[in-house]
Amino acid sequence: MNYGFVKVASAIPSLKVADCTYNIQQIESLIIQAEGKGVEIIVFPELCMSGYTCQDLFGQQLLLEKCEESLFKLLDFTRSLQIISIVGMPIMVDSLLMNCAVVVQGGKILGVVPKTYLPNYKEFYEQRWFAPSSAIDDTQIHLCAQTVNFGSNLLFHTQKTTFGIEICEDLWAPIPPSSELALKGAEIIFNLSASNELIGKNQYLLSLISQQSARCIAGYVYSSCGFGESTQDVVFAGNALIYENGSLIAHSKRFSLEEQMVISEIDTERLLTERRHNTTFSENVRLADTANRVDIQCQTVNPTYDFELTRWINPHPFVPSGSALNERCEEIFAIQTSGLAKRIVHTGARSIVVGISGGLDSTLALLVCVKTMDMLQRPRKEVIGITMPGFGTTDRTYNNALSLMQSLDITIKEISIKEACIRHFLDIGHDLNNHDVTYENSQARERTQILMDVANQCNGFVVGTGDLSELALGWCTYNADHMSNYGVNASIPKTLVKHLVKWVAMTSVDEASKETLLDIIETPISPELIPANADGTIQQKTEDLVGPYELHDFFLYHFLRLGFRPAKIFYLAQQAFIKQAAPTADDGILSMERGTYDEDTIRKWLQTFCRRFFTQQFKRSCLPDGPKVGSVSLSPRGDWRMPSDASSADWLADLD
Repeated sequence: MNYGFVKVASAIPSLKVADCTYNIQQIESLIIQAEGKGVEIIVFPELCMSGYTCQDLFGQQLLLEKCEESLFKLLDFTRSLQIISIVGMPIMVDSLLMNCAVVVQGGKILGVVPKTYLPNYKEFYEQRWFAPSSAIDDTQIHLCAQTVNFGSNLLFHTQKTTFGIEICEDLWAPIPPSSELALKGAEIIFNLSASNELIGKNQYLLSLISQQSARCIAGYVYSSCGFGESTQDVVFAGNALIYENGSLIAHSKRFSLEEQMVISEIDTERLLTERRHNTTFSENVRLADTANRVDIQCQTVNPTYDFELTRWINPHPFVPSGSALNERCEEIFAIQTSGLAKRIVHTGARSIVVGISGGLDSTLALLVCVKTMDMLQRPRKEVIGITMPGFGTTDRTYNNALSLMQSLDITIKEISIKEACIRHFLDIGHDLNNHDVTYENSQARERTQILMDVANQCNGFVVGTGDLSELALGWCTYNADHMSNYGVNASIPKTLVKHLVKWVAMTSVDEASKETLLDIIETPISPELIPANADGTIQQKTEDLVGPYELHDFFLYHFLRLGFRPAKIFYLAQQAFIKQAAPTADDGILSMERGTYDEDTIRKWLQTFCRRFFTQQFKRSCLPDGPKVGSVSLSPRGDWRMPSDASSADWLADLD
């Protein structure tokens, strides 16, 4: 199974201006290379048969005849090929010359798409030679002894996708033809272009393609001519670009003297999911003009090669790389603090209460509380941090909790829960040596009772510490750490929590706090509800029990954000964690090398994720308020509504 991936290519052939014989040879060479690599659709630059810069030579009958001869050669060349090729050439239609894209497969012309908008300003003079698509009413033309569909509104259907075509300037129009094509069903747009280079123009072009692919919720494959075009007045650098819903997934090298071809896969299944979720897109589909839609069925592609995914699959989809990570952390922290500030002002709270365990989540929540008080110009002492050591608390986490509260200068309370839990065990007749779920959850509920009651005493409210990953797995005790008055971490995945804490440590705290924060980052994740080992180290490690959070966050993103089935998530996880070589993160926190997990490990924890995600919905159905910070949230009032008694049987069977 290809799981909705369509392998596409953008090619920049070597060419000679007005030498059609040479040009078609270069085009054919790239087509056969693409066919051998399993490419299903390949696009070439605008007017690549003749060269874009022929100028008044476009008025020469010989050049036009040579272009058609070259197209005959291409038809013969592709007769035994299944790849769909999109090439650019000038075509005479009645008495008019049109700048066209010709779609070829298996020796047949599937359709011809004329350019809609012809630039005629500054260095461009296309209206001197060509007529726009609006000048022709014909829907069929004769070309190379074939009667073929003609028009700017053509939709091409393959077994796996529907695509449309626009040419260069069409993209730059206020309402590009691709907008209409996408609303009519095109999942991928191919653009044949000849865009010259000017200072700053390339960056604008990239933003234009990115925005259009995002607006259309489509794949966008762009090919622009390069070395070989005339440099009499302008220079062409060559651009082969592949975008998917606003994201660049493959690109060529600019100003290369060699021919180039970039190959990647467009995930049409993802695009369709995004369109289903986007009600604004759906509304525009209803309003779109469907009267002029022309459908063309392409030959079914049954490749003999084994499908291989070549695009990068990010193993940490919630965590951006490079400078974008710091920007992401700054923005998230601002959302958290702004949300908490509003809640404090609205309730008139005199204090806020947070339980401090010395672990990552409570540390992040505390940092948000302190920053919020600073924003409101209120004393940090109005933040009441309570550390509540229990049977499993280790010296490392206990000391880190105290040190951090001291260096941040908040109000500190230490309330041991041991005696209260022992009394409770006696009341309910539970053996203190039986370390079962009752033993663990009683401690969690005792801590929450303390937090709530202290908040009442101080005319404040409790700030929750649980994160998105824990909520997805239900790794929280119902009506204990599951509950608070405002959960500032509720939509932050565990893989991002570490980076947020480190970002604060490196940018906005004193040296003592920084040292403590860095040690907290290195501490194993644990609820510390089971007594420590004989040497005092943590015995109960969360990731040993429910699985690595980097896997669960990967599963969560693709399950919730993209709606993928478990079998596809498993396939992508294999690519991300086994097959592709992954660079380590700059800060070393989430470094991951190729082959970190084997297939059995990934399958085991994906089964755990599916099972727990369904069975633990009842905890998410009554979550406290908390700010949404990213594209994935489990709030029952916002992003995720699910019956608590839904069955996971089909999802587990799909993985099997």
